[in-house]
This record gives sequence, C-alpha cells and structure tokens, in this order.
Amino acid sequence: MKAVAAFLLVLCYLAGSHAWNCKAGPRLYNIKQIDAGQGQVVATNKYNRAYYLIRTYWYSMSSDYIKHASVGPAGIWGTDTKNKVYKYIGGNFTLVNGLSMEQVDAGGDGQVVGVTPSTYRAYCLRDSYSLAYKGTGSVSWNYHSRILKYYACGPKYGCWGVDSSSRVYHTPRVTPSSCSYSSWRYVSGLSMKMIEVASDGSVFGVATNGRVYQRTGIYSSRTYGLSWSYVSMQKPISHVTYDLGNLWAVTTSGLLLQCSQ
Repeated sequence: MKAVAAFLLVLCYLAGSHAWNCKAGPRLYNIKQIDAGQGQVVATNKYNRAYYLIRTYWYSMSSDYIKHASVGPAGIWGTDTKNKVYKYIGGNFTLVNGLSMEQVDAGGDGQVVGVTPSTYRAYCLRDSYSLAYKGTGSVSWNYHSRILKYYACGPKYGCWGVDSSSRVYHTPRVTPSSCSYSSWRYVSGLSMKMIEVASDGSVFGVATNGRVYQRTGIYSSRTYGLSWSYVSMQKPISHVTYDLGNLWAVTTSGLLLQCSQ
C-alpha cells in the first residue's frame, strides 16, 4: 500500500494538462462512484455502501446497499442494487415509491433526474416531489424523450446526458417546477461513458477510453460550450465529479484522486 500511496502523491506533480494538480484523495477503499455538490461529497464502493466525506474522513451513511449516490439542491438521493430509488432523510436512505432507476442525479435546481434500467429512458422528478418527499406516498416522473445511460444536471446551463451509444447530448433548460425542457442537442467530438455537471455549470466527463475531459467555452449564450479539453490523469478513470474547485476522480482500480488548479 505504501507504493500505491507514493504513486498517487507523484501524480500531484505529473497531472499536467491545463495546470490540474492531483494528489491522493481521502482514502476510501474500493471506491466506485463519487458525486459532489454544494460543498458536500458522497461516494459508493464496490460493496455498494454509501459514504459521506467530512473533512478528510469518510463516514458510512447507511447499511443499505446503495450502488449510486448523488448530492445537490434536492438533497441526497441514491439507487440500490435492485434499482430502487432512495432519498436520504433523517440519517437513513428512505425508499421512494415510483419508477426504478439505474442512476439518479440531484444536482439540478431542485429537480432530480435519472435513467431507467435496461430501457435507459431519461426521466425528471419535479421539485415539488423531490424537495417535499418525507417517506410516504409515491412520486410521478416526467419522461424526457431521450434514451440515456447517464443523466446529470446543474442549477445553471441545463442538463447533459450520454446515450447507449456513448454519444453526448445537452438540453439548455429544465424547469424544476414542471420538468419541461428545451430540445436536445447532440454534442460531437467524444464518446463518453459518464458526464457530470457542477453547481457553477462546469462539465466534466469520462471518455470510453478512461480519459477525463472538461467542456470549455460554456456561457449563458452558449450553454453547450465550445470544445473538449483533455485533463491528464496518468491512470484510466471510471468516474469524475467537480465542486468548489475540486475535481474528484475515481481510477478503474478503485483509488481516489483529488485535483485542483
């Protein structure tokens, strides 16, 4: 393990493109997925356990088997190994009755989005449901007329998704109160396996070859951006997220990197 730690520390000096400096992140063994938003960071490991980061230590959130967790304005949400949807309420993951989801994202402006298992249909949960849900009753999801395997939103500049053919799409607006959305735009240039949107509108993704890219040139007048900028990580990456100046990256071998500029 000392050799692994030494290698990760060296990355602080080697990760080069556009001045990204990486170091070993807070140790969470066998980390699989990570999400950051509003100063909070959550993660899951290969054993499908969810964790919450406080300073430099990870704390178990629940004994439930959560395979994907997301944090944002809508709170903390997750999906389990049976694709059931949960909201973190009062220190526990509480079942949300309704559609089954492969992956959910709570990073939008109050709404929650997700994709169904097998069919990969993209759906949106209105903020009246996501914010108010306390564990009773069921919720109603709105279909977003797109087949996606990964779907993520930010409070500004819309939402991004990756379809079953690894193509990237963007919609500049999703209204939290109604889940109405603008038309989808195909964003060419790369094949992605996942993509994430930060609170400030920054967009990062992992290409199918394990390389990390940032979408540059994103403005209110051009929410889909201009081009993809390569972020060198020295190791293949499986998952990324970004918040408050920190780029978090999970390697395919289950190690966590924390990068900044």
